[in-house]
Amino acid sequence: MYAITIREPGDPDVLEWAEVADPRPGPGEVLLEVAASAVNRADLLQRQGHYPPPPGASETLGLECSGTIVELGEGVEGWHVGDEVCALLSGGGYAEKAVVPAGQLLPVPGEVDLLTAAALPEVACTVWANVVMHAKLTEGEVLLVHGGAGGIGTHAIQVGKALGATVAVTAGSPDRLESCRQLGADITINYKEQDFVEVLRGETGGANVILDNMGASYLGRNVDALQQDGRLVIIGMQGGVKGELNVGALLGKRASVFAAGLRFRPVEQKAAIVADVRERLWPLVHEGVVKPIVGQVVPMAEAASAHRTLEEGSVFGKVLLAAK
Repeated sequence: MYAITIREPGDPDVLEWAEVADPRPGPGEVLLEVAASAVNRADLLQRQGHYPPPPGASETLGLECSGTIVELGEGVEGWHVGDEVCALLSGGGYAEKAVVPAGQLLPVPGEVDLLTAAALPEVACTVWANVVMHAKLTEGEVLLVHGGAGGIGTHAIQVGKALGATVAVTAGSPDRLESCRQLGADITINYKEQDFVEVLRGETGGANVILDNMGASYLGRNVDALQQDGRLVIIGMQGGVKGELNVGALLGKRASVFAAGLRFRPVEQKAAIVADVRERLWPLVHEGVVKPIVGQVVPMAEAASAHRTLEEGSVFGKVLLAAK
């Protein structure tokens, strides 16, 4: 088969479409013929040599994909050859074929086509695990989403609204903020021109839950933006890895800070997240209440171009890589 390989750590030009050995499913795994994968910021870090895959995972980029099951490993039940699915991966999505633990498969939902389904697994599991399963966002609360125009952000807006929350977002341009409003965002904040802490305090008194992709650079301001009993969930480090935390402010608000990735969780934890997503979120996707947002589709062999697009920050929603 063909897959994207990394010649050496570096800029997007190090990505090459090359022939590699076909993967084979082990016990509890399935083999997919990949229809599409999607580009995530973790892929950019791995390409640069900063984010190696977990032990035992595929060295090939790609944390999610969609495709058709072509082979079942020993002991797999509930799935059949020919099923169209999308999948959460630890790696391996940028390829014509991928091996996936059966517990990380999801059926292609509703009217979503097979290619577009590749936009769902990583964002769905990330948002649901952090905003719903951990932070327990509920109806009537305020959710602040940093990076509202990205793949995670566009999904989180829709999930927040579906749960009955007031959703605030940050983004860096008027057109991206307008697109967020069209998805349902109630409060839109241009982080280049406005202080999100002041805006939130003025509009709602603060956020109950904050989904943060920035990390260190926003740490103190995020705590300031929380209401009493607020929950800050950090899922990214675009703003650095070391910041100063005012514990007194946390104590005064009875607030919590939680940081969690998805890729390095044990297989059992990922399966539990996927099962909860299938039970509680997938009906909303099936009904069209929550939709995959795709900003661009690029041939998989041209993954370097897709990486440049994501680095430029100009796309709204997900960038997909079509295998054919």
